[in-house]
Parts: sequence; structure tokens; C-alpha cells
Amino acid sequence: MNSFGRPRLALSVLVVAFVAICGVHAQQPQKPTAKSPEKGKPGVESQEPQTIVSETINVRLPLAVVDKSGHFITNLKQSDFEVFEDKVQQKIESFVQESNLPLDVAILMDTSNSVRPKLKFEQDAAVSFLQTMLTSRSDRALFATFDSQVELHQDFTNRLELLTKAIDAVKARGETRFYDAVYRVCEEKMQAQGKRRAMVIITDGDDTASDRTLNQAIDIAQRSETVIYVISTKQGGFFGVQAGMVDAKEDKEIKRMAEETGGRSFFTSSVIDLEKSFTAIAKELRSQYLIAYAPSNEKPDSKFRQIEVKLPGYKDLRIRTKRGYTALPRSISASK
Repeated sequence: MNSFGRPRLALSVLVVAFVAICGVHAQQPQKPTAKSPEKGKPGVESQEPQTIVSETINVRLPLAVVDKSGHFITNLKQSDFEVFEDKVQQKIESFVQESNLPLDVAILMDTSNSVRPKLKFEQDAAVSFLQTMLTSRSDRALFATFDSQVELHQDFTNRLELLTKAIDAVKARGETRFYDAVYRVCEEKMQAQGKRRAMVIITDGDDTASDRTLNQAIDIAQRSETVIYVISTKQGGFFGVQAGMVDAKEDKEIKRMAEETGGRSFFTSSVIDLEKSFTAIAKELRSQYLIAYAPSNEKPDSKFRQIEVKLPGYKDLRIRTKRGYTALPRSISASK
């Protein structure tokens, strides 16, 4: 079992480079090779400061298109789309159906004390999801948990038996380092060239112990081009816990994280809801497009740039994609 190590760890050797991948704007951290201080388990050692070296080259937009009934539209052409950055129209450099590209998906499971009554149901649903997703040898998944620490149990693999073994072995304990988990998995693992990157998070809600903030988690997900799907299990029903308030603070934060990275949030109250959420995510990941463009504003000014994608000829269709990104200059500290 691999471990990310103590709650607040950085990388001992990490240079995150933003490079073009088939016209891609993405952060590409080098893979960490260090040992955790815990019982000699392989993991990531900490040395600060760490530096991200980046430059703005191309921006890549995974996106899904749905009609009023929520059905995915998969037969559109490049000429149907228009892309705007800070209200300035951009030239589309490439356009593909993303369902044809290999997938790297990170499964993050909340294993804090509060999820103990529903952990078994979450484990079973996660395994079923992976059985659906890992249909190609080029598709891979990893499995990590977060409680009082963030721990990697199985690195990227296409072997379902290894992932199942790791998922079945986890126990519930401790607090909730939700944002730390998102940040560190994006920073350390969502890096492979020529891959789609998605993250599926199963949690019962509120972050209670992270060093990173919601904004930092969203920012690195946008920069690493990781689409985030969050499944909240805090509601009542079979889970055996009291339902929370509708649109409570943690609900809004979950929705914001998903929407600003181009994903979706789900709020489940039964085993059936949980399974339906995983099914919906799997279907969406197989129904996406990929648009890439070179920003007309080439200056990496550390400012947030708003992205809007339009379908001028289709008023009844809705697009899901990330809302923007931060154009970082060279030598920006990752710890800021």
C-alpha cells in the first residue's frame, strides 16, 4: 500500500511543467519517487519550497453537451462551437470526440469517522463503477482515501483486481482532509500525456482539517485539466445518518468545485441513488468532446481567465465545461 505520508507534505523532487499535448495547456508534474516516513512505505517526502514551471501554450477543454432532457448530444462538429476567453473569440486548433481518448480516473473516498455507517455501500459502488469504466487497456484508475491524512492505496493501473483489493481494505477513521486530497492528487498524479483526466470523489460533505483551501483545490484542478465529479452521501435514507440542510455551506462548495472544473455534483440518499450517480458519471465520460485553442492573449499574467463555449445554432442545448483557468508565469511557487 502506497502512502502520500503525513497530512502536510510536499514533493521532494517536483517540477510541474505546462507543456503542449496535441495542443494542450496542462501542468505536467514529474512522478514522485520517494519514501514515506511511515514504516518505510513508498510515498512522497516533503521539502519546501516547491516550484511550478509553467507557460501558457494551449488550453484544452473537455466538455459535454446535453439537451433539455439531459440526454448527451454526441454528433456535433467543430464548426458548431464557438469559444471565448475573457469575451474574446478564440480560434479552435483541434476538436475530437473525447470518448476515443484514453482515460485516467482518480477515485477519492472519504474515510473519516462520519462515513462509517455507509462505507461498505460506497466501496461496492466504486468497484462497480470501475468495472464499467476500465473497458480499454489504455484506461487506468487509482484509488486514494482522505481522513486525517491523504493516502494512496493503489496507483494507476488497469487491473481491476488490484483496485478492488485496495478499496475493500479501507477503514473509517479520523477527520476530513477533502481539499488537501484534491490538491495533492491533482498535483502529483494527474499528469500523464495524451490522457483524459477525471476525478470522482465520494464524501459526506464538509472539509474539517485541510491546509489547502477550496479555491486552491479548484485552481489546481483547472490547471491540471482534471474534471471533478463529487458524490455527496450526507443525506438520510439507508445511510443511517440525519439529512443535512438543503444547500448548506458544504453543499454549495461541492457544487462549485464540480461546476468550475466542468464536472457535476450528486446528492444521494439511497443505495440506488449512489449507483445511479456512478452510472451517470460513466456515461458522461464516454460522451465528451475535446476542444483545444491557443489563447490570443499569450501573456502569462497570473490572472484568472474566464472561458465560455457557445453553440450558436442550438439554443436548447447546454454545455458543461470548466469556467476558466489561471495563466501562470514561470517559476510560481506551488505553495502560494
